Amino acid sequence: MPAMACFDSAKILVTGADGFIGSHLTERLARAGAAVTALSLYNSFDGHGWLDDLPANLSGNLSLVRGDIRDPSFVRNLVSGQDIILHLAALIAIPHSYVAARSYVETNVLGTLNVLEASRECAPGRVVVTSTSEVYGTAQTIPIAESHPLHGQSPYSATKIGADMLAEAYARSFGLPVVILRPFNTFGPRQSERAVIPTIIRQALDPTCRMLKLGDTTTLRDFTFVEDTVSAFLAVAAAPSIDYGRPYNAGTGIAVSVADVIAMVSDLTETNKPAEQDCQRLRPAESEVRALIADSRRLTADTGWHAETSLNKGLAETIAWWRTRFERGKVHQSRTYMT
Repeated sequence: MPAMACFDSAKILVTGADGFIGSHLTERLARAGAAVTALSLYNSFDGHGWLDDLPANLSGNLSLVRGDIRDPSFVRNLVSGQDIILHLAALIAIPHSYVAARSYVETNVLGTLNVLEASRECAPGRVVVTSTSEVYGTAQTIPIAESHPLHGQSPYSATKIGADMLAEAYARSFGLPVVILRPFNTFGPRQSERAVIPTIIRQALDPTCRMLKLGDTTTLRDFTFVEDTVSAFLAVAAAPSIDYGRPYNAGTGIAVSVADVIAMVSDLTETNKPAEQDCQRLRPAESEVRALIADSRRLTADTGWHAETSLNKGLAETIAWWRTRFERGKVHQSRTYMT
């Protein structure tokens, strides 16, 4: 993994910096001394998402910008003068992609195109495009290597496949130094309840919930703690020998079922609430991804990265964060998720 000193004073643009992974990545870079331009989606509430929760002592290394990656002129101005582009901005909620697919195309595909075009013109040293393990669909072989066929089993995953193919094309067609990182299911503090682990934890801790309402608990996932995923971004951003235009998986290589996670969270929170299937939380039958387990050997070979945080430790840290949210009265009504 790269020494953090290599990011000291580097000019780095993080798109999607206001989100779950993006805010952790922005925080790590700021602590390393990077000059970070952190893009959050424009809103009328004068907020920057999770960036507003970062320690005040990091503000000197951050330039907070609000805007939209769907605007090519705006993106071009942001990319100009940057050393590294870390592109995380995307629509990621799978349920909403079933009802608003066009918005996912405009943000995930065209937004990525804007980043690639701007990078082609402005020539940063490296661009990292964020993919997802969802592009593989249900595993045909386990673990999943980067050579696994791609299957768009949701509109969301289809748009991420499109973005990946654009990144590959720009590397091959124009020599753009772009890397494709495919994190598997990341979890940790700041993640919304669109994802399964925070949904389980929130309901386990919430005294108003008498049972855990969930979707399919038999699916298998490779859950990676957010700090390890952040380390994967930094690894592909800094590694001297990287294969441009090709994807890199980032996961633990360990599969657990949602039911296993329920048992672990119940043990860590000392709760014993029954689980009940909520049909509204199920994906369409042909859209459900049954298993996602990473083969990350390519990433390890080229960068030295490997996941360091056990699922149990990561869950304990995430539960502690949720307890603090409850204590501060910052927990709202539970939201629907799909794994």
